Amino acid sequence: MLRDASTADLDEICALIQELARYERLEDEVTFDREELGDWLFGRTPKARVTIVEPDAQPGTVAGMALWYWTFSTFLGRPGIWLEDLFVRPDFRGIGLGSSLLTSLFERSAGRVEWAVLDWNEPSLAFYRALGAAPVAGWTRYRWTRSNADEVSRRR
Repeated sequence: MLRDASTADLDEICALIQELARYERLEDEVTFDREELGDWLFGRTPKARVTIVEPDAQPGTVAGMALWYWTFSTFLGRPGIWLEDLFVRPDFRGIGLGSSLLTSLFERSAGRVEWAVLDWNEPSLAFYRALGAAPVAGWTRYRWTRSNADEVSRRR
């Protein structure tokens, strides 16, 4: 079963983010504050959304999530979705829950769904290829962070 997350899911969302970080070997990058995250997801002006998946055989058990937000394509002239993170707990992989999450996002979008994947993550790369997704040739993803900007300012 798919559903939009609510504030009651915040602890589970935080746990899923921690599990994802362990899987991606990025634990040191997890610095969020639980309350602040909750405000960004469920406050007066949410900036992202979470779709939760529960296996039909185990209602009430959170098996995974998609954390996403709306984008807009100038060239398509339509809204799309940026999938920030997709994570299904290992015990629930291989039964179609990840596909259900991605399909639900695709159905919400009038344009496209986009995301980034780590180069070494062959299981995920194979999963995305099996859905018909492909890398975007000719584009390099950039990231500008506060710490990077502060470092440049200090050097000037």
